[in-house]
Amino acid sequence: MEVWEGFRAGAAGGRSMTENLEYYKVFYYAAKTGSLTLAAAELSISQPAVSQAMKQLEGALGAKLFVRSSRGIRLTPEGQVLYEYVKNGYEQISLGEKKLSSMLSLDYGELKIGASDMTLKYYLLPLLEEYHERFPKIRVTVTNAPTPETLSLLRQGKIDFGAVSTPLAKAGEFQTIPVKEIEDVFVAGRKFMQYKNHMLDLQELEKLPIISLEGKTSTKRYMDEFLGQNGVKLHSEFELATSDMIVQFALRSLGVGSVVRDFAARYLEDGRLFELRFNKIIPKRNICIVTEAGGFASRAAAEFLAMVSSGAEQKK
Repeated sequence: MEVWEGFRAGAAGGRSMTENLEYYKVFYYAAKTGSLTLAAAELSISQPAVSQAMKQLEGALGAKLFVRSSRGIRLTPEGQVLYEYVKNGYEQISLGEKKLSSMLSLDYGELKIGASDMTLKYYLLPLLEEYHERFPKIRVTVTNAPTPETLSLLRQGKIDFGAVSTPLAKAGEFQTIPVKEIEDVFVAGRKFMQYKNHMLDLQELEKLPIISLEGKTSTKRYMDEFLGQNGVKLHSEFELATSDMIVQFALRSLGVGSVVRDFAARYLEDGRLFELRFNKIIPKRNICIVTEAGGFASRAAAEFLAMVSSGAEQKK
């Protein structure tokens, strides 16, 4: 792409040169090459057109910019001062174009993601590994935060997209791609073996020491709302920052942990934890990729979202 392509040179007389950038392009090449002929060749225009553009520029500025010599043309002191500024501006534009081209070809850029511990660990990591292998020059920044904070960062334009778990407050604000189904469970260790293999009423949870997430996470809100609809209110013995810590507390039989199954899966498989069974099924929910509705995606983000969409389609 040629720098300043498409700018039209207006009438020079009395008008600001910001309105006649095409003349400055001709001036730059003439000064750089020291020849009207070479400048014409660089610009793919005729030599008379170069001469005319320089006359227009000199007339508008009221200064002589070039003098002819036996070896072509050379800058006057006034022309030399102007050239130093034009050269810097022109070359910065050229660098900007090259940087832009690198971004479009994914040789440069940044991908900014917001994700919770769960969505990062059980969905994003393998995808990020694949993305990095394909585009190693793209810098990836992950802000680790619960769903409400991730959505706030998305609204502020501080991340390209978020990996969150449903339900979403004000879901209509966002475009969502469901990518993985998740299941909330209650897990316990050896001190609660009397509850193993028994079908329980949800109300039994009110009698048990519960270990849950702290704060306003989507996981905690979902479970509180579901149980509330069934007349159950939990009284947590421990409120912890991460689901991994809930599992560790449950392994030590400090209470019954409320977690997404993936966090406890290996302990459920090896028998160190068991899952409480209830006569009412806790509905499953989803990990989703969310973007702003109608928002713009950078080239780096668009490529990642294409990978996400492709994977989501294959699972259908």
